This record gives sequence, structure tokens and C-alpha cells, in this order.
Amino acid sequence: MSLDLFFQYLFAGLTYGAIYAIVAIGFNIIYNTTGIINFAQGEFVMLGGMIAISLMEFMPLGYAIAAAVLITMGIGAVIEILFIRWLESPSVLRMIIITIGISILLRESALHIWGESIRSLPYFYGNEITTFNLGSVHISPQVVWVIAACAVMMAGLSLFFKSTPIGREMRACAANRTAALLCGINTRNMVTLSFMLSAGIGALAGCVMSPITYTQYDSGASLAIKGFTVAILGGLGNSLAAVAAGVLLGIIEAFSVTVVPLAFQDAIAIAILLLILFVKPHGIFGSSEAARLKDF
Repeated sequence: MSLDLFFQYLFAGLTYGAIYAIVAIGFNIIYNTTGIINFAQGEFVMLGGMIAISLMEFMPLGYAIAAAVLITMGIGAVIEILFIRWLESPSVLRMIIITIGISILLRESALHIWGESIRSLPYFYGNEITTFNLGSVHISPQVVWVIAACAVMMAGLSLFFKSTPIGREMRACAANRTAALLCGINTRNMVTLSFMLSAGIGALAGCVMSPITYTQYDSGASLAIKGFTVAILGGLGNSLAAVAAGVLLGIIEAFSVTVVPLAFQDAIAIAILLLILFVKPHGIFGSSEAARLKDF
């Protein structure tokens, strides 16, 4: 493999790794506040892209993306209120089944609304053949948007959780929900907010990646698997480690095309997930609490 081709694969891996990391961050936000593993997270990504594409007919791209994020956040809040809030101390297995059911419901609804056609947002800068050179490597400007979005989300979330009253209340719920309730924190509202925040992050990811990966009604399923793999690999609940794990998975997938057919690329994430769950279920950087997944 030539050095130029090596760097081309490396940047492709960084791009997809950033996408997986954003999905994993959505998993972690809800898990940290509620202990729930939301397998509908991939559908939030799909909805963000699809809604923005539809709104592009009526408004400029930037407004369409902003509106799509807000609408998806509203959907996340409705899902929590209708399907999650009324449950009293549900088991982990029950919550997994419920969120998988929500995922199927959202996917089938998207099929009826948008059909089976593959869609995409326009490139934020240039078009599909626009590139800039980094040495001898040709990089699409949209790749920069994806990586920048991941970096901005990480910085924004870190600032939100550490420097804002609501962020500190969400951290209190993550540390001890009962103690947070005794301190006067409305834990139910914090759970709803976590679903809204997770949905918004997923929707923004869906908009940024749409020009590169395209968007279809069923595109959320594979993203959920890979995002969950990254969340487990980095340690469930550790968003900073999820970025490192996402980059790792993205690079592995990018270079895997040199040794395995492209059709088997999705199997790599599943194989890594199974390996981690069997060997180190709390992840590379995670605490032993994530080992509870092993009980499934």
C-alpha cells in the first residue's frame, strides 16, 4: 500500500469514526442520566437527515438543519413521555425491548412518510467532486464539517455539563438519582431533557453526514449498532473515550476493505461488539458498571 493510499484510508476512517462517536455520545447521554440503553438512537440520526431534506424545499439549508434538530428533539421528548416516563423501576432487558420497539416504530413511520428512496442534503461547501489537498491526499470539505461537528459537540457538552445549572443537575442524576430527587431536582424533567439532547445530537449528526453517506428510512439501524459498539468499546457512559473508540472503529473499517469484501464491512462492528462483551464488557476505558450488559 502506497503512503498516499494509506492516508486516504486514514482520513476516511476518521470521518466515519467521528460519525460513530456522535451516535455513541447520544447513547451515553441517556445512559448517564437514566441507565437506559436507547437503541432508537440511530433513528434520531435518520430523522434529522430526512426532516432537513424535506424542509429544504421551503427554507435555506442552515434553517432547515436547525428546524430538523428542534423537531427531532421534540420527537425525543414525546417518546420519553409516552413510552419511558410511566415505567417504575423497569429491568434493563425490558428497556432494551421497549427502545428496540420504538426504533422499529420510527423506522416504519419513516418508510410510510418518505418511502424507500435514498436522499441526501447538498454539500455544505462545493459538491461531491470538490476536494482540497492535504499533501497528496484529496479530502472533501464535508469531511472537515463532520470532524468539526464532533469536536464542537464534545466541547459544547463538556461546557454544558460542567458550567450550567441544568448540566450539573443532569450529572447529579447520573451520580445518584435518589439523592438528586431528595435535593429537589426534578429527575423526570432531567430524563426528558436527556432524550431531547440525545435526539438533537443525533439529528445534527444525520444532517452533517447526509451528503457523504446519504439517508434512507432504514439507515439508522446500522448506525445504532456501530454507535453502540463504540459506546461499549470506550466504556458505557464515557463520552470522551467514545470519540477515541469511534476513531478506532472507523479506521479499522476503512482499512478492512483491503482484506475483506465491502459487503462484510458491517460484520466487523458486530464481531468487535461480541468480542468486547465476552472479553471486557465494561470497555477499554469503562468502569465495571457497564459489565451489567453481560447479564443479557
